[in-house]
Amino acid sequence: MPQLAFANSFWESYDALDKPVKAGVRKAMQKFQQLTVAELHADKGLHLESVDKAADRRMRTIRINNFWRGVVLAPDDGSDVFLLVNVVPHDDAYTWAARRLYTTNSATRGLEVRNVVAIEQLTPSLEKAAAAAPSLLFAEHSDTVLRDLGIDDQVLKAVRTIIDKAQLQAFQTLLPEDQFEALEYLAEGFSPDAVYRDVVAVRRPADAGPDADESLAEAIANTTSRITLVTGPDELTGILEKPFAAWRVFLHPSQRRVAYRPSYSGAVQVTGGPGTGKTVVALHRVKHLLGRSPDTRILLTTFTNALAASLRENLALLLDGDEAQLARVDVTTVDAYAHRTVTELAGKPPTPISDRDERQLWGRVAKQLALPWTEQFLAQEYRHVVLAQDLRSLDDYRAASRRGRGTALSAARREQLWPAVELFESMLRDQGTTTHLRICSRAARLLAGAPGVYDHVVVDEAQDLHPAQWRVLRAAVAAGSDDLFITGDPHQRIYDARVSLGSLGIPVSGRTSRLRINYRSTEEILSWSTGILTPVSIDDLGGEGTDTLAGYRSLLHGRTPRVTGHGAEAAEIAALVEEVQGWLARGVRPSEIGVCARFNVLIDKAHDKLVAAGVPVARVKDGPGVGVEGVRLATMHAMKGLEFRCVAVLGATASALPFLRQVTPAEVDALQHDADLLRERCLLFVACTRAREALYVSWSGAPSTFVPLPADR
Repeated sequence: MPQLAFANSFWESYDALDKPVKAGVRKAMQKFQQLTVAELHADKGLHLESVDKAADRRMRTIRINNFWRGVVLAPDDGSDVFLLVNVVPHDDAYTWAARRLYTTNSATRGLEVRNVVAIEQLTPSLEKAAAAAPSLLFAEHSDTVLRDLGIDDQVLKAVRTIIDKAQLQAFQTLLPEDQFEALEYLAEGFSPDAVYRDVVAVRRPADAGPDADESLAEAIANTTSRITLVTGPDELTGILEKPFAAWRVFLHPSQRRVAYRPSYSGAVQVTGGPGTGKTVVALHRVKHLLGRSPDTRILLTTFTNALAASLRENLALLLDGDEAQLARVDVTTVDAYAHRTVTELAGKPPTPISDRDERQLWGRVAKQLALPWTEQFLAQEYRHVVLAQDLRSLDDYRAASRRGRGTALSAARREQLWPAVELFESMLRDQGTTTHLRICSRAARLLAGAPGVYDHVVVDEAQDLHPAQWRVLRAAVAAGSDDLFITGDPHQRIYDARVSLGSLGIPVSGRTSRLRINYRSTEEILSWSTGILTPVSIDDLGGEGTDTLAGYRSLLHGRTPRVTGHGAEAAEIAALVEEVQGWLARGVRPSEIGVCARFNVLIDKAHDKLVAAGVPVARVKDGPGVGVEGVRLATMHAMKGLEFRCVAVLGATASALPFLRQVTPAEVDALQHDADLLRERCLLFVACTRAREALYVSWSGAPSTFVPLPADR
């Protein structure tokens, strides 16, 4: 019986099809699996036929219905693996198929595709332009170096015409995938050795010999990052019902190398932009660590309760519901773990107050002591200096570094401020309350000096954790091999956290990895969203330098995000309803759509209009399960860690982003002002990068300055 494999290009086309066409694809694929190879060629229903004048002689098309054809790469080497690469309207199928050539990369041994006709047509004119150019992008790299990275002769000829990075990006849809990625890394300044290590070596089979002449089946088996091989009818049905997730059946080789490394000599840090699979890597690391010993105990932790619930659900899926293994993993938030620790070791702590109540309490302190500082400044000083460094006395405060604070405080000023700290803590005690970070500080002290409670700690969404929370995690596991496995993205830092991991006893130097391939969003969504952060630099996860999105890209392509303004809020909400109805009409399930805004008041209005239009809705804060249908409604903050096929971001106005009440005035603290503005940018970036296939961003009135708009607007 023939085996079916699906290329990423198929999922891109399949997800955009109308329901009747999808049904035809499913029927054709099911029939495909029921026939022998001989019967497949003879069957008149599927009508498997060659493509005239095809660049790749293995190209075939099959009938989906009268108007649609599937494009298939058929084996010509005696194997029985067929690769479905696209679903195209009948009149376009033969042209599309004739121009594509599938080859095996000589370095990675993966199967890759190029638009061979377009490259051949473009190269002569580009060679002429290159001859007159003052410099070429890859001039410093010899042909030998490029060939060692898998660049073949046709691509090499084109590469020698490329003048700059913009021209390279224009080639992206024409060039083979692995070759383009190697070139993109070189263009970003990575050395050939680094490119070989991060692009080639992680994909090249361990037993690969010097000859790259492999069968189609072998090349497909080497390309798990872009191709899904289906082994039976049940698997086929499951994958076609959830097509977008199909490419995540397997870890990418670079992810697997990080997740399943036998052991690390200490703490590990894994960073990467949205959609690079950091959470998937963290979950697989848990699976690996559980398999090393039947007695292993692991703390798997994250920032919010909603994210912890998602981790718990996905870990159960990864472990196939193995209750014995799941019982050895404690999945919770850092704050919940700290609260439990204090309760177990010292009795139930006071009730933590909200950020708003905390600010109001600082206002009372400032007024009672007639201090020259605002409640905002005092709250931030307490958070970023006193709690961050666990300062317990005036002498500690006098000697403390205030790095990152934009207002200098003399010794006399510190002496004036410290009584405010003492009064604030006294007021908390008098009213029987505390703060979450104070509970974390207490938990860390209680755990200090004791043997670690866990064998390993795995941390997801690490970018928003405060030093007090990190001290709890440091104390929860003894320092040593594989103690902490940390994943996060500083570009998604939406809470005010400043951390130096090394100063907290969590050195990660020499044990850091960066994931650069986005598996969630299309390149169009990714490129537009990255423009939100382009004007600024981002501190890295450990607070020791800056992070960059250089080399960060998507393997998927789709529609350009829709970005639109309206004269009034009512018109904006009416347009949202039309957009959502359009997605639903194209076969997107309600639960695959996310709608968010900065504030609940706008979400409430959108809720009412969607309900009035007959659209089912569900609020993310209510924790709807996977079986609950309804368009998901949430604030931008609540979108953290979620993903949807389609996302609408409402209210991207100048008054909401940045929200000036959340931004420290520059005259109060210039550095904090900049940090607050960056946090606001990151919030919009996080909301937009929740989208897989379609992103819709709207506003009424003046748009936010963070929203990338055309220069001529």
